[in-house]
Amino acid sequence: MPPTEKGAALACAFLASAFQAGVGAGPAFAQYADGVSATVEVASEERRRGLSWSEGDPVLRGTLSVPVADGLSIDGTAASLSGSDRHGGADAVVDLGAAYARQVGGWRLSAEGRYRLFPGSSGQGYGEFGAGAAFQIGPASIDFNGSYAPRQSSIGGDNLYLSASAAMGLPGTPLTVSARIGRSSGDARDPARAARLRPDGTYWDYGIGVDYMKGRWFAGLRYADSSIAGSRSRHAGASLIGRVGLGL
Repeated sequence: MPPTEKGAALACAFLASAFQAGVGAGPAFAQYADGVSATVEVASEERRRGLSWSEGDPVLRGTLSVPVADGLSIDGTAASLSGSDRHGGADAVVDLGAAYARQVGGWRLSAEGRYRLFPGSSGQGYGEFGAGAAFQIGPASIDFNGSYAPRQSSIGGDNLYLSASAAMGLPGTPLTVSARIGRSSGDARDPARAARLRPDGTYWDYGIGVDYMKGRWFAGLRYADSSIAGSRSRHAGASLIGRVGLGL
């Protein structure tokens, strides 16, 4: 099976198993079943924090979120990677985690922990936890987030990512425009492995986007770039990423 098809199969298998596990929880699951959400989409690239995880190739992506208690949910994301060099030839990435959110005044505060698996490669997985604060004013919102991956051999040290974003729904239209900026930094105990997430040491990434949503269908177009320059900017420079998907 070609790498792209293998990654897609792994993504679909993960989402199916996660849903079956939730259903098997019986009454506890049924209490929050109305809040279960899932999406499936195709995108021209899997780009995270300014870096292409799919070597610029198109991907199939799926998400699943299952609420298990008030404010608490377990979630997963799976995406095909087509033998990503950045992640040791991985055919897919699967993010598994839990998140807790609480409204405090006008702010929505959240905390999460997750682990990233890379089917098709060995010794590439790593864990990360984070926190965020979001504030909404009418159709506009601002978000501040921080994520930290403690020292792990798979990433050659530790990694801190801080970001801020803003979004605004355009009144009378199904469009939302957004902008974001982020900064990656950390300690590199093994420079070769640390370059996996920070190919140029400490760097900035930024982007703007527009999203369309109508019923269960959605689409988006995003421009992404980073401060990484020179030979290390391969799959980290300016890119225009399109996507289209369906909410289930």
